[in-house]
Amino acid sequence: MDDFACPRCRTTKFQNPSLKMMVNVCGHGLCESCVDLLFLKGSGNCPDCKIPLRRNNFRVQLFEDATVEKEVDIRKRVLRDYNKKEEDFATLAEYNNYLEEVETIVYNLTNNIDVVNTNKKIEQYKKENREQIQKNKGRLGRDEYELEELLELEKHINEARKQEILLEETEAKKKRIQRKEALIDELMFSNTDAKNIVNTFAQQAKEEQEEEAKKPPSKVTKFSTGIEFGRKTHTTFLPVPTDDGPLYEYVPIIVDPDGPQPPLDKDITTKGFMSHVRAETEQERAGGFKTTIACMRALQEAMMGLYHTKRSQY
Repeated sequence: MDDFACPRCRTTKFQNPSLKMMVNVCGHGLCESCVDLLFLKGSGNCPDCKIPLRRNNFRVQLFEDATVEKEVDIRKRVLRDYNKKEEDFATLAEYNNYLEEVETIVYNLTNNIDVVNTNKKIEQYKKENREQIQKNKGRLGRDEYELEELLELEKHINEARKQEILLEETEAKKKRIQRKEALIDELMFSNTDAKNIVNTFAQQAKEEQEEEAKKPPSKVTKFSTGIEFGRKTHTTFLPVPTDDGPLYEYVPIIVDPDGPQPPLDKDITTKGFMSHVRAETEQERAGGFKTTIACMRALQEAMMGLYHTKRSQY
């Protein structure tokens, strides 16, 4: 906690839990108070690297390590122009070389390595690929718009579902209170036996629960993300490849016990093998366990290898 501190005023999160760190393009963090003080006129120099900065370029630091924050910001700016996809290349090798070039640019700018030539390289790339960049930006814009539309739809559906659940809980709570008050009134003013009154109310509550359980569930027309079934998007997918090879054929496993053959499943219960074996409990049966399985396994292990003889070594 003490490590997360402003490098200028040395204020830590421990001293000020509401401390808000800010970061600029240089990647050196400052607390919000120091930013307001140093950049009162709208611009100034970074206390660490002395490069000129503007107040409106500061943003809240999301990562504790300012270097990571700087790399994330640089990567976003670089990928706005280096926005080609794999389908834009003739071969996979060309695409991998392109990705390696992008990573080299990000690394150089993050670690201040050959910054001038790297920026010149970016400008040259932008000039040579201006039309492709604009085309890809338009494509990304449509995809982002569609994604925002789906997220907004999901948000509305979740809000409606929350309101519906809240209303159901409120109605159920009112019913419980009314039932409780009716029970109290019946016990206070009725001449009937109290035990019979309690049993009657309990039976009514049970019947209501059974009626509620019998109601058919609402028909599901959307995925868990809120996207409707059959919703068409602009995204197309390649067909799933099919293999017309031979079909699977089951071949039973033949095990040589090297001893007497164990009894069959039907013989376990009919020929007295279960006479001294405890029967399975109801919980064990519900879990899929049967005592006949354990008995069969024990017999198989007992008979396995009885005919085996160790060869004498000369």
